[in-house]
Amino acid sequence: MIALAALSTSFSALSQTSPHVYRIGFLVPRSSANFAGRAEAFRAGLRELGYVEGKNLTLEWRFADGEYDRLPALANQLIQSKIDVLVVDSSPGAEAARAATTSIPVVMISVADPVASGFVASLSRPGGNVTGLSNVVGDASAKYVELLHVAVPGLKRVAVLTNPANLTHPSMESRVRAAAATIGMSVSTIVARTPAEIAAAFGTIRKEGAGALIVLGDPLFGQQGHQIGDLALKSRLPTLLTNRSLAEAGGLMSYGQDLSEHYRRAATYVDKILKGAKPRDLPVEQSTKIELVINLRTAKALGITIPQSLLLRADEIIR
Repeated sequence: MIALAALSTSFSALSQTSPHVYRIGFLVPRSSANFAGRAEAFRAGLRELGYVEGKNLTLEWRFADGEYDRLPALANQLIQSKIDVLVVDSSPGAEAARAATTSIPVVMISVADPVASGFVASLSRPGGNVTGLSNVVGDASAKYVELLHVAVPGLKRVAVLTNPANLTHPSMESRVRAAAATIGMSVSTIVARTPAEIAAAFGTIRKEGAGALIVLGDPLFGQQGHQIGDLALKSRLPTLLTNRSLAEAGGLMSYGQDLSEHYRRAATYVDKILKGAKPRDLPVEQSTKIELVINLRTAKALGITIPQSLLLRADEIIR
């Protein structure tokens, strides 16, 4: 009897000291290699809050490799694996999560205009099972025209690369068109859903005579950053993109926010939900800092002299 009591006591003590292991699913439209930096930022945020993989946390990753039609099945796989929270990257990921579940908490990251897209009722009171962080590329899209107009004097026509599978692109394209109309600049819309279509898009852009290219924020375009940078240089096309990694890949400029910080911050939403908070009560966070990065190496290769007034506005210059 004494031995049984001791054994019972040891099992009781073990159950009290062994931490609960939370399961977090992460749905990513792009490839794992392209997402490595942001994944580490998310992990770092979790570690700062006391979550350790293999101890009190399991991370389940699903990557669509730029093929958005795979997202619904991948989202359902995560739901069926009994996760506690589903984290999703960008608007295509959020759309797949919305179709997959209305009960499991969803934390979205880098989603442009989540209210207009129908992911949340409002930024202050999301109202459903989705909350997280919204990026500012939608609000900043009108600024792209102004930056190119200053960088490329005499620019008369600009092309806009869009992905029809991205819900946020129509509104961003409309803002670009409105901004271009105010200065008498025409706009060509070029669509691409795959790397092959991106390559073909540059041929179309050359035929239509566009003097510059705006690449709207999209996971596929981010994944294919080096392809876009190489094609832009070969086409001698000044290109404005939405984050610094694409400027580093050969684009002329980027105008957007520090997304690594966004992924680190997403861990705080996961932590609050695991501690009992409801997504409907957690306001959606928006970034307040937008950075302008200018690649002078690309400018030199294109034979463009960036005005000093624009260089002074840059947060970083790649030389």
